[in-house]
Amino acid sequence: MPGARIVVEADGGSRGNPGPAGYGAVVRDADSGAVLAERAGAIGVATNNVAEYQGLIAGLRAAAEVAPDADVEVRMDSKLVVEQMSGRWKIKHPSMRPLAAEAGELAAARSAPVRYRWIPRERNKDADRLANEAMDAAAAGRVWEPSTPQSPDPAPTPAPSTRRLSGWVAPPAPPTWTVLLRHGQTPVSIEKRFGGTVDAALTDVGHAQAAAAAARLRGEAFDAVICSPLKRARQTAEAAHGGLVPAPGRDEVAFVVDEQLRETDFGIWEGLTFAEARERHPDELSAWLADPAVPPPGGESLAATIERVDAALAAHRAAFPGGRLLVVTHMGPIKSAASLALAAGPAVFYRLHLDLASLTTIAWYADGPAVLHAFNDVSHLADGSLAGE
Repeated sequence: MPGARIVVEADGGSRGNPGPAGYGAVVRDADSGAVLAERAGAIGVATNNVAEYQGLIAGLRAAAEVAPDADVEVRMDSKLVVEQMSGRWKIKHPSMRPLAAEAGELAAARSAPVRYRWIPRERNKDADRLANEAMDAAAAGRVWEPSTPQSPDPAPTPAPSTRRLSGWVAPPAPPTWTVLLRHGQTPVSIEKRFGGTVDAALTDVGHAQAAAAAARLRGEAFDAVICSPLKRARQTAEAAHGGLVPAPGRDEVAFVVDEQLRETDFGIWEGLTFAEARERHPDELSAWLADPAVPPPGGESLAATIERVDAALAAHRAAFPGGRLLVVTHMGPIKSAASLALAAGPAVFYRLHLDLASLTTIAWYADGPAVLHAFNDVSHLADGSLAGE
């Protein structure tokens, strides 16, 4: 259709951010508004941003099928995706880059540049409806099907297969294991202060906790120790590293420091107690407690922490498929991993207690599901927790 103009409306959503996610896209004739194609699908557990990019990709693919020569304007209510695809914002998060690259390739294959336009959410209702239909279908174990005839008829997007009874049904491949160890006590943890970016060292008690965890793990085989760059995590990791033995086929246990496994950045609350933060910033603290997507002023939201940790753990699992990894980090990243394994969303943060120097074990399977085998195991610590924290 040379000279024709079409509009792609795309959206995505996640029930938990990250949580069960889906996307939707509508291709319309720009002049008549007639619907030329609808696309939707569930993508398992993902963030809103990932789902939105998947909606964009689905919309551009549908546009290539129904109107390969038409001019295209993409309309989305995601300011992030619109600005990034327009080249005005940098794509900082590693999980976004391959999706943006795929969308960029689809756009570049067209005869005319694709234009991107932000619209209010209320003007993107059809794409939003399709995304929710796909998520509803997946939750019911069904595959989304269009309610109106499509041209061409799209291949159905299978609902993600993430339900397998652990221990009853054989997985397609051995899992990658992560044993997550929280660091030992610091002065900040004694005083119960927000200390995400505070680079505190272990106390004497913290060193004793780290030694107890190291003794618990001594002689066990691991492919790698992966730790946060913060001093308290590195000291705990170094205490454990020397007593481990290399996994079969490896000459040594690798030691990797990963910036993405740092603690949540609490912004202007860093160094404050909860009571001090509540006294000085009551409205901001209430908003933070009410919504995991709200960051502390100048800091990082719990949802953003989960997204960051998800990408980091996925990268390490890809580097050591079927391996066993000791991940030494902080409360936020470990609760993030647990929420991802349980597909529970950020709200689970408030329902999990995690002691210092505790161990949490998760098996991650290549076909999607993860199984939480142990959480907050402190059996190696005297009295359960040396500091009662």
